[in-house]
Amino acid sequence: MKIHPLNSGNQILNIALADDDDDDRLFFQEAIEDISIRTKLSLLKDGQELMDYLNLPNAILPNLVFLDLNMPIKNGMQCLKEIRSNPDLSKICIAIYSTSCSEKDIEETFINGANIYLNKPNSFAKLREAIKKVLQINWQYHTSNLNRDNFLLRL
Repeated sequence: MKIHPLNSGNQILNIALADDDDDDRLFFQEAIEDISIRTKLSLLKDGQELMDYLNLPNAILPNLVFLDLNMPIKNGMQCLKEIRSNPDLSKICIAIYSTSCSEKDIEETFINGANIYLNKPNSFAKLREAIKKVLQINWQYHTSNLNRDNFLLRL
């Protein structure tokens, strides 16, 4: 298993989105295609599908996972904890991608090791802008200076 660092020049960013909402997955895919950053996107419909994908024997792991919190079978919080407790997966950057604005959810995902929290924007333009911002983050710097103030992405 190999994880490529984010922001490493001309390489393709491997991105996974785990979200049970068909429309949200479609809008996300369209927004990614609209951004001039080379990406390979894997779309997964729930947390169990994400974890099965990440645990495939020859999986090329994503650099970044956008993780919805409210999903059936296995929710985003369960996935976050499972990823962070697995040494083979723990280096993956995780962007929580949720409609929830709950302080409790934001705090709990921060404590459990997510890298950034992004509220699902209510327009395509804002979604594209938010995804672009997340993809352009210098993750090495961001994660070493992570605090509650830079955890929640504000547009």
